[in-house]
Amino acid sequence: MTDFLLVDDDAAFSAMLGRVLLRRGYTVASAATAADALQQAVQSPPARVLLDLNLDGDSGLRLLPALRAAAPQAEIVVLTGYASIATAVEAIKLGAVQYLAKPASADAIMTAFTQREANPALALAEEPMSLKRMSWEHLQRVLSEHGGNVSATARSLKMHRRTLQRMLAKRPVAG
Repeated sequence: MTDFLLVDDDAAFSAMLGRVLLRRGYTVASAATAADALQQAVQSPPARVLLDLNLDGDSGLRLLPALRAAAPQAEIVVLTGYASIATAVEAIKLGAVQYLAKPASADAIMTAFTQREANPALALAEEPMSLKRMSWEHLQRVLSEHGGNVSATARSLKMHRRTLQRMLAKRPVAG
């Protein structure tokens, strides 16, 4: 049994985090693709999985249920550079124990695996979301509703597919 399975197509990030976890005494396996992640989860079921939401154009949300089936006891934390409310909610519904936005430190990742209780003392945002952020959240929600299919999402939003692709390629806007 492996302590951690790191599923991320960013080789540099996986290598760095893997080294940190190895120094802390954990066994670590890495996968850059969904197929590789499933194969490793079946061969050596991990106790914890750190799953990137965007795996070289494929959705980690589609992989999450298969990982849950392959390693039902595993705790899964979704980590993404493209955080949105819609994908966070969907990840939790699909069985993730936490959802983190990149960049996240090794300590924040370890805390995500241990924090089980909701935090009712969490402060509310002081300012409402900007219009750009609300637009980004809406795009992510509609994309999630269409299973990550950009063409179907573009049709639903009545926009050109390439326009949507350009919008999705940008980093999410802050607040």
